[in-house]
Amino acid sequence: MSVRRAANTIENPFLTLPVRRLFLSNALPMAVVMSTSGLLNVVDGIFVGRFIGAQALAAVSLAFPVVMMLTALTTLTGGGMSCVLARHLGKGARREAGAVLAGAHGLALVLSAAVILGALTLGPGIVSVLAAGNEAVAGPAKDYLLILILGAPVQFGLGLHADALRNEGRSGFIALLSVLVNLLNVAANYIAIVILDLGIAGSAIGTVAAQTLGLVLLLLVRKRDPALLPLSAIWHASWLTEWRQIFSLGLPLCLSFVGMALVASTVLLAIGNTAAQHDTYVAAYGVVTRILGLAFLPQMALALTTQSITGNNVGAGRRDRALAALRLAIGSAFLWCLSVALAGVLAGEALGALFSEDQEVLTAVGAIMRPMTALYAVTGPILVIAMHFQAMGHPLRTAVLTLVKPWLMTPVLVVILNALSGLPGLWLAFPVADAALLIVALTIIFRGRVFDAVPGTLSTKEAS
Repeated sequence: MSVRRAANTIENPFLTLPVRRLFLSNALPMAVVMSTSGLLNVVDGIFVGRFIGAQALAAVSLAFPVVMMLTALTTLTGGGMSCVLARHLGKGARREAGAVLAGAHGLALVLSAAVILGALTLGPGIVSVLAAGNEAVAGPAKDYLLILILGAPVQFGLGLHADALRNEGRSGFIALLSVLVNLLNVAANYIAIVILDLGIAGSAIGTVAAQTLGLVLLLLVRKRDPALLPLSAIWHASWLTEWRQIFSLGLPLCLSFVGMALVASTVLLAIGNTAAQHDTYVAAYGVVTRILGLAFLPQMALALTTQSITGNNVGAGRRDRALAALRLAIGSAFLWCLSVALAGVLAGEALGALFSEDQEVLTAVGAIMRPMTALYAVTGPILVIAMHFQAMGHPLRTAVLTLVKPWLMTPVLVVILNALSGLPGLWLAFPVADAALLIVALTIIFRGRVFDAVPGTLSTKEAS
């Protein structure tokens, strides 16, 4: 019996479950996974702001661009692997899927070495520039980042195996594991920051420790579950497999996170050149990025769910099921992002009060969030569509929808509007960029006829 025939005896839920049930059974656990990670970031910010102070909050805010770079590289390997892996799993080609998983490990190892080398040589100088020469803020930020970067191999490995399990239909388990690991992380951070008084370095130590525990648990699950790709597939296949495919398909979303780091760096430099109360606005911007970072993760969960469903079903020739799931994801993402926009416009200062008692910081948080979230409702649906294109193997469309805004629109608008109107103009750059990207997305959708009907349209019974 061939490997492919044997693999086909294992039922693929992405191809058999009714679409609505499939979408909910994957989107809800993924939302829990992503949200608990973001909630940890928020709680960590609360610990830092309330138990150490506004200056420490400014220090971790300076670290945000580098943290986004680590997230970007995690997405490059995990996201790029997912696109190829899901299509192989949809076809029942488990041997090829195992080889892709092995290749992703090799790419992650090379990226880890490059990140650590860059941090040791260029990192301190970059942080000092972002701190506008304030070493009281830059010093703790350097210590915090060094610990996180030395733990990058663990973060990359955790991302790879979580993405693999997601595409193998184990989203529920990942959700439970994520809750457990993040609760332990919160406890570790509290002990390190509040009890042991290790400052923001304690936060980084807790994060790396929790990621290590999570990776060990994922490897144990893969070892013991015969329905999953075996660990032996990682060791027996070449670690150079499919690098080009993984890189090309993961690069658009990776670069979107790099673009977020670019935007954050541009904003921090603009604050340094414009604001008289530099530390106050850096701390406030850090609060906003943590809140919006948490808000971004559920929409990312919807997008990743779309990626998995599209990849498996397109691989099996069921584009009708992929489009049905896409419509569900777009509607869900819009409702979520609309609620975030309303909270940002109406309750910015109240949300900021969770992090700090400094009234100047709270006022700045409200002034930043109101314009930044004005058109936030359009961002989720655009991300979902981009991940649909990525899973179908269209990196150019994905690149346009994920890269134009952070790499071109927002940085340029930040510089121009900040020069014209000072700090208020800086925050207006974000809704203007959202409006411009919406126009681009609508053009791609209608010219590409993304929602055109296809043979084999789902019946009501099949979709429910």
